[in-house]
Amino acid sequence: QVQLVESGGGLGQAGGSLRLSCAGYGRTFSSYTMAWFRQAPGKEREFVATIWSGGSTSVADSVKGRFTISRDNAKNTVYLQMNNLKPEDTATYYCGAHVGGGSYGNWHSYDFWGQGTQVTVSS
Repeated sequence: QVQLVESGGGLGQAGGSLRLSCAGYGRTFSSYTMAWFRQAPGKEREFVATIWSGGSTSVADSVKGRFTISRDNAKNTVYLQMNNLKPEDTATYYCGAHVGGGSYGNWHSYDFWGQGTQVTVSS
């Protein structure tokens, strides 16, 4: 089991940058696959990016070239570097974790979630 806490959200400007952090509290954090999802009002939770324990990553087409996911296992923390922000990026961003299995782009595959951090991008 693991507890996840997101931080770093806030108000960003179109074309600007924000960095989100997800701190994990629990054992064997480094073995978990980690991911970021986001959810805008009235919409389904949407996959953003994932990073496996070995460091490989995958990002959604909507953020490819703009967002980068990384992890620092020594700090039990996963990051989402968000560059060239767009108003469409406005959402609550959630950090998720799972041991493995299932589809990484499907939020139902994840076992643990943080409470979310709000990102608002103005034009």
